[in-house]
Amino acid sequence: MDANIIITAATAISVGVILAAAGLGSAIGWGLICSKALEGISRQPEMRPQLMFNMFIFAGLMESFPFIIMAFALWFLFANPFLG
Repeated sequence: MDANIIITAATAISVGVILAAAGLGSAIGWGLICSKALEGISRQPEMRPQLMFNMFIFAGLMESFPFIIMAFALWFLFANPFLG
């Protein structure tokens, strides 16, 4: 069997696992961020504007994570550095 075929197949499987892990990690992060913000608002309602602002800042950072991972995964998929 040709080594390039094995490398291409392993890269495709790895890209799928990477994208799935990035999506799952982002979803878990969103859930934790929102739950802690709601918990803080329920404890101190007067802090709602500050907590919401922080929640949206951190949610934006959490949202950028899968896109960065997707860029690396597509680089591995289309410009595979492991092929000779």
